[in-house]
Amino acid sequence: MKVLMVITSHDQLGNTGRKTGFWLEELAAPYYVFKDSGAEITLASPKGGRPPLDPKSNEPEFRTDLTLRFEADAAAEAQLDKTVRLDSVKQEDFDTLFYPGGHGPMWDLAEDKDSVKLIESFLAAGKTIAVVCHSTGALRHVKTPDGKPLVEGKEVTGFTNGEEEEVGLTHVVPFLVEDEMLKLGAVFSKTANWGVHVVSAGQLIAGQNPHSSGPAAQTLLAALAKKAKAAA
Repeated sequence: MKVLMVITSHDQLGNTGRKTGFWLEELAAPYYVFKDSGAEITLASPKGGRPPLDPKSNEPEFRTDLTLRFEADAAAEAQLDKTVRLDSVKQEDFDTLFYPGGHGPMWDLAEDKDSVKLIESFLAAGKTIAVVCHSTGALRHVKTPDGKPLVEGKEVTGFTNGEEEEVGLTHVVPFLVEDEMLKLGAVFSKTANWGVHVVSAGQLIAGQNPHSSGPAAQTLLAALAKKAKAAA
């Protein structure tokens, strides 16, 4: 099994002067769900090279056993140092696609034409993909083959308005994930702030927040296993 994980290259938190990037738990937790199942993982980002880590995600209160495992894992760190450029990857080379979040994707992946095309190509090939937290925002320009918003009429989740309010960034982000999904005609599903919540809608799996990233990856693996069994 070959998994492509797409990480943000954006490191500025709007005009606050603070740094942002990817959220460590949202990379580490899914990474080990995939790795421990024997999958081969490729990390990609719009600019390639080492993507920016949201410094907040490595503060003591947000560390987990898996973030610590990632930091101590020389092979994982070496991969993170050399992410491949997003414009160089093709869906034909992978079985599935996973987007970790953090605030960074709201600025780059949400608008990145290569990212939009990549997601559309996976879906057109009948492959199942997953997004989590702010990377649900990367779906905002993704269309179905007949030109409709991908999320129209679909159940999705992502970082909620309430969660954004709690971290004090409602007026910093370029858009709110929940509002944007509703505007595009999605059925936005959510649980209490910071609760684990994963939804599946056909080929699309979404997780609400950092704690939902590992469970979203498990849901994705289960969907792929079911599909492989049906095809066998």
